[in-house]
Amino acid sequence: MAAANENDNTLAEDTLDSILVDRPEPTTDKPQNFCADKGYDDKDVRQAGEDRKYIVHIRHRGQTDELKPGEKKHPARRWVIERTNSWHNRCRKLKIRYEKYAENYVGLIEFACCLIVYRQMLN
Repeated sequence: MAAANENDNTLAEDTLDSILVDRPEPTTDKPQNFCADKGYDDKDVRQAGEDRKYIVHIRHRGQTDELKPGEKKHPARRWVIERTNSWHNRCRKLKIRYEKYAENYVGLIEFACCLIVYRQMLN
């Protein structure tokens, strides 16, 4: 957990180190990818991904889509993390943080995740 005004690329290495799910060993026939947006365009972030044996996919700042003649652009997709953030933002207590202690806030996030999973199971 970090402050809202913290730059994304300064937290990327800590985020990669704190992944809780055991990651299978990458192989040549099943490589693992690290996809991030332009906010992570930094040589340290790229190096951190490569050190952890990821294939890094990060667009450079200022890079635009170049379509070939006759090629259609795919419709925009909502990424999983942004969808999850949207679900969390439905809980006002998470959107506007009132808790003084980080442990209480993390507990509320975990509770909200349980509610989200429960609601998805009902659908």
